[in-house]
Amino acid sequence: MGDQIRILFVDDEKNVLRSLERTFLDEDYEILTANSGPEGLQTLHDVPDIQVVISDYRMPEMNGVEFLRQVRKQWPDTVRIVLSGYADSASIVSAINEGQIYKFIPKPWNDDELKVTIVNAIERCFLNKKNKELTEALKAKNDELERINSELERIIDEKTTNNLLQGEVIKQVQSITDAIPVGIVGVDPDGVIVQCNKVAENIICDQTPDLLGSRYVDKLPGEVCNFIENIPMQEAMSGRFNINGSNVKMTVGFMNNANQKGTILVFDRE
Repeated sequence: MGDQIRILFVDDEKNVLRSLERTFLDEDYEILTANSGPEGLQTLHDVPDIQVVISDYRMPEMNGVEFLRQVRKQWPDTVRIVLSGYADSASIVSAINEGQIYKFIPKPWNDDELKVTIVNAIERCFLNKKNKELTEALKAKNDELERINSELERIIDEKTTNNLLQGEVIKQVQSITDAIPVGIVGVDPDGVIVQCNKVAENIICDQTPDLLGSRYVDKLPGEVCNFIENIPMQEAMSGRFNINGSNVKMTVGFMNNANQKGTILVFDRE
């Protein structure tokens, strides 16, 4: 088990305490004794991690039930046992109910039976301790999961709000570009058309406006594509072309900042 096992015997008869000490002389336990309930409580205050408390029932000042009731309140993890020479069933029931007693052992006791009872009590104590540790660890895990879930919900709500706002912004930008009397096309660094307004759709696609997501080389005449590809980077240039039967002036500009890269094509019918 690893931990030092400490057992406290409480009895107002010193010869009983000496007999108990002799019984466990060869055991690997630290045996503590007290002559009264108050002295037993003081011992529990002074010595940490006492696993088992065995108390006589009939004692002056404070009887065993009163003593073990205080032990249960202040050190609930201890295993509590009553040792008594009085076969009073009412007292036994009172001791079990008020002190939550693990076992009631009659005097005179059988040494072997007492040793077995102590072993079982110690196992019970460490099992309760392990269960408590597991419960606390599980609670800590659950608390952490709740915190993570709350954070995820907050992030999702925030992203949902941002996406809605972003969607509104995109709609507004599209409405503004659609109102501009020249054609505007945005091309990403891979040559894919990612932005266009209605004027651009009418000029380039005539009656089949399907520019978005297409490569500009698939939608524009070859001479227009060659013109775009041969423009030195960062320089804005214009050229005149016939696109779908319309004379069009096309101006090419470039975006090359940290957040936006690509090409802007502006089409103006002449």
